[in-house]
Amino acid sequence: MTPTLLPTSIVGSLPKPSWLAQPETLWSPWNLQGDDLAEGRRDALRIAVHEQTNREIDIISDGEQTRQHFVTTFIEHLNGVDFEKRETVRIRDRYDASVPTVVGAVSRGEPVFADDAKFLRQQTDQPIKWALPGPMTMIDTLYDGYYKSREKLAWEFAAVLNQEARDLEAAGVDIIQFDEPAFNVFFDEMTDWGIATLERAAEGLRAETAVHICYGYGITANNDWKATLGSEWRQYGESFPLLQQSTIDIVSLECHNSGVPMDLLELIRGKKVMLGAIDVANETIETPEEVSDTLRKVLRFVDSDKLIPSTNCGMAPFSRDVALGKLSALSAGTSIVREELSVASS
Repeated sequence: MTPTLLPTSIVGSLPKPSWLAQPETLWSPWNLQGDDLAEGRRDALRIAVHEQTNREIDIISDGEQTRQHFVTTFIEHLNGVDFEKRETVRIRDRYDASVPTVVGAVSRGEPVFADDAKFLRQQTDQPIKWALPGPMTMIDTLYDGYYKSREKLAWEFAAVLNQEARDLEAAGVDIIQFDEPAFNVFFDEMTDWGIATLERAAEGLRAETAVHICYGYGITANNDWKATLGSEWRQYGESFPLLQQSTIDIVSLECHNSGVPMDLLELIRGKKVMLGAIDVANETIETPEEVSDTLRKVLRFVDSDKLIPSTNCGMAPFSRDVALGKLSALSAGTSIVREELSVASS
């Protein structure tokens, strides 16, 4: 099969159907229970594949339809974490949240997402991508009452994540993505051990690996933080040089309607770039021309065979109509640039 030029993808979540979970809400409670919930989650995953395929998205994701949250759903399946014993912590130095507590050695008793990934693989012949939380973002979503060391806990999580990633690869996943928004906040820890623990999580995989670093879901706490960052957001300048030298294959980043200077992309020259060309901080649906304009600017710094047009972050807080409209804009805008590149090379 000839590789698609500028293959499109989504970063993570899509809105869940209202019959499955409360709409437009993070950590949305399930509306079903037991066997009905298991069936409903699979039905929602099947719908997510259908919606992406209909909108000509090339790399298909699960849309996180079978999990409540991109971090905690994985953690709740691990040993050593007590979800009944909760503490309030500051998430990424931005907002307070009630989180579970690490009370013992963390380990994974059995695969968490492998069965869902196998089901996703059965729904499409296109490449599929699955997202996992990264080690640093996991430790920032917990209270550590056992290790009392962010670094040690991160290394423990990295080993657990590597086990999970290998099972996802065996289930047929083509791209395994690790979500590390914490890389945009804790620069010293990222430099000292964050990149190393990420590489440990990805160790030995034959599937392509990606790291997603963004400025967060389009929720008030994140939008308020963005408003304090000034006209130029240069946080990526801390992680990109390190990632350029890392074993990670793809760097996923926020771009459209952000303050990220395009020239920072030069720092990851040679890596594949999953480029956010869709804003998730507001409900305005981009025009295809807005998407294509963003991609043209990026192509000054990223070779066309290494560019994967995508969304800035997940879209769980949106209505389904808005999210699907944005997917259509992503594919339509990408098609414009594909055609331009085809003409230029002929």
